[in-house]
Amino acid sequence: MSDRTLDAKGLKCPLPVLRARKAMKEVPAGGILEVLATDPSAPEDFVNFCQTTGHDLLENRQDGDVYVLRIRKLG
Repeated sequence: MSDRTLDAKGLKCPLPVLRARKAMKEVPAGGILEVLATDPSAPEDFVNFCQTTGHDLLENRQDGDVYVLRIRKLG
């Protein structure tokens, strides 16, 4: 279960990460943001995003042509 889902399908780097950074402000501490993306660089981009922000990347999987990324907010 996620606190918020961000549909970033069709967006190219760096937009999915930038939109996720903004969406994360609306997620409570310890909450989960689910990101749906189609950009092939998204999985690696979100690994780097979580390393720099301290958020936990809980899931990084591909479902067809959509990458599903679940991130737990730090705090």
